[in-house]
Amino acid sequence: MLGVIIGLVAIVLGASALLRRGGPAAGSSRVSKILTGKPVGVFLVLIGGFMLMSTSFVFVDANSVGHLKRIYAFKELPEGRIIALEGEKGPQAQILGPGFHFIPLVRVLYDFEEWDVVSIPEGYYGQLTALDGAAMPSGMFMAPAISDSEVGDMLKAESFLTKGGLRGPQETVLKPGQYRLNRYLFDLRLDENTNATIIPAGHVGVVKSNVSQPGINCVEEEVSASTASREALTVPLVPRGCVGIWKEPLFPGAYYLNRQAYEVTLVDTRVQTWEYKGGYTKRIIDLSVDQQGNIQQNERSVQERIPDDAADRAVYVKVEGWDIPLELRALVQVDPTNAPVVVGSVGGLGEIENRILTPAIRSIVRNVAGASIRVPDKNADGTPVEPAEFTVRPTRVLDLIENRDALEQTIEQQIKIEGNKAGVNIREIRLGEPAIPPELLVSRLRVQLADQLSTAYERETDAQQKRIETEQARSTADEQPRLVEAQIAVQVANQREQERAALGRAERQYLEELARGQRAQVDVLGQDRVALLQALEKLLTSLERKPELVGLVGKLVPNTVVGGDGAGLAGAAALLGASIGGNQPAQAAGAIRPSGQ
Repeated sequence: MLGVIIGLVAIVLGASALLRRGGPAAGSSRVSKILTGKPVGVFLVLIGGFMLMSTSFVFVDANSVGHLKRIYAFKELPEGRIIALEGEKGPQAQILGPGFHFIPLVRVLYDFEEWDVVSIPEGYYGQLTALDGAAMPSGMFMAPAISDSEVGDMLKAESFLTKGGLRGPQETVLKPGQYRLNRYLFDLRLDENTNATIIPAGHVGVVKSNVSQPGINCVEEEVSASTASREALTVPLVPRGCVGIWKEPLFPGAYYLNRQAYEVTLVDTRVQTWEYKGGYTKRIIDLSVDQQGNIQQNERSVQERIPDDAADRAVYVKVEGWDIPLELRALVQVDPTNAPVVVGSVGGLGEIENRILTPAIRSIVRNVAGASIRVPDKNADGTPVEPAEFTVRPTRVLDLIENRDALEQTIEQQIKIEGNKAGVNIREIRLGEPAIPPELLVSRLRVQLADQLSTAYERETDAQQKRIETEQARSTADEQPRLVEAQIAVQVANQREQERAALGRAERQYLEELARGQRAQVDVLGQDRVALLQALEKLLTSLERKPELVGLVGKLVPNTVVGGDGAGLAGAAALLGASIGGNQPAQAAGAIRPSGQ
C-alpha cells in the first residue's frame, strides 16, 4: 500500500513538473528550481509508474494454483454466497495457473495465495465437499454423481456455480491424477478412509447404496435364497443406482466409490472349510508287549484344544449311552448370485456360520448319530451283497469308525437342505476321528496285537528255517569235495559188493559143478580115491603158489619107489603120505620099497 501511495505521489509531482509552462519565479530557491525542471518530472513519472507496476503482477509456480481474495471493491457478495463471480469482495471464482499474470493493482486490491496442485495417488480417491452453490434439495444428503466426461467442467468454479452445482458433499470423487482446484470452493479429503474399493479374485462385493441416480426406476424386489423351500431367507433388493442393497454384486476389480454414499461388503465365494474340532479330553489306552511276549496296557489323557481357525468345538453325540466327541469338517461355498441375499438377510457369511449353520450342523449330527443308520448288507466274507441291499438299524458306537461313509452321507444330505435355505452351498461333510471310550476298543486292539504277534512268530520261524537251510547249503558247499569222494567210495563199495556177489555166485556155481563132478567121480572111482585126488590137487596147487616146496618133493623122489597094481593111485597116496609123515614108510595097498635094497 505504501508503494502505491509513493508511486501516485511521484507521478503527480512529475506530471505537475512537466505541465508547468513558465520557468521558476524570480526569487525562488534553488531547490524549487530543481523540482520544477522537466528532467525531474520525467524521472518522477517513471518512478511512480514503476511503483504502480510492481503491485500489478503475480507469478504462480508450476506446481501451484493462484487464489485471489478481493479486499477493496464497490460490490458486496450476495447473501449466502462465499465465492465472487463478478469481482465482489471476498474469494474469487477465478484461479491463476502457472506463470506471470498482469492484473492492475492486484497486490493492492487482492490478497494472493498459492495452493499446491491436488495429487491423488493410485489406490485412493479424493472426496469433495462444495462450500458454495445451490441448496441441497430436501431428502438428499449428497449431490448426485456426474459422468467422468463432465468432471473437468465441474471443477471450474464459474461453471459449478452457474450450472446448478449443489452445496455440500459430492458423490463425485477425484480419481488418481493431478487437479487444479479452487480451494475456496472445494474442500478435499484424502486419507486412509478414502482408499479405493478393491474386490479381490474369488470374492464379490455387495453394495448398499445411500444415494440414488436420477432417471432410474427404483422398485424393490423380494429375492429368495432358494426357490425350493418356503423357509429360505428372503430379502428386498433394488436395481443398481437405487437406494438399498443392489441385486447385482460387484465382481473382482477396483472401484472408486464414495464411502459416504456406498457401503461395500466383501463376500468370499471360494470354497471354505469350517472345522468343528477340539474342546474335550481324549482318553487313550496304549498296548505294549514285554520281552516275555505279554501284552500290557497303559492309560493316558490328551487335552484337545480348539484351534484358532476352527468354526467351533467338536460336536458331542450320544450313542448307546456313551457321550462321544465327534470332529467334522464342512466345505461350504456362496454362489455370487446369492451374495446379496446373504448380506441383506444376516449381514455376511460369518453371521450365516454362527447364527444359522453351526446350530443346524450340531443338531443334525446329534440326531443322525444318536438315531438310526442305513448300512449296506454284506456277505460272510465282508464283501457287499450284489445287487446292493441296505438295512436300517440303530446306530452303534463302532459305526462311527466302520460305517462312517453312511453317517457322512446322511448328515450331508440333511445339512445341504439347511444350507440352501441360507443361500450357502454345502459341498461335503467329512467326519473326523471320534474320541471313542478306550474301554470299547481294548478287546479289539488286543486281538489285533495278538494276531500281529502270531504272524510275527510265524515269520520268525520261517526265517529261522530258511537260515538253517541256508547254513546247510553253505556247509554242503564247503564239504562238497568230501561228499564227492564219499559218493565215489559208496559207488565203488557198491560195485565191489556187486562184484563179490557175482564172484560168489560164480564160485557157488563152480563148487556146485565141482561137487557134481566129484559125485560123478565117487560114483566111478569110489569116495577114497576121489578124496586122495583132491588132496593131491591141493598139494600141487600149494607147490605152484610156493615154489620153495619143490625141494621137499625132490627129497621125496630119490628115496621112495612107488609100485602098485597098476591103478596109479597107490603111488600118489604113498608120496602124499611120505610128504606129510616125514621119512616114515606109508602103509598102502601096494608095497613101497626104499631104493637100494
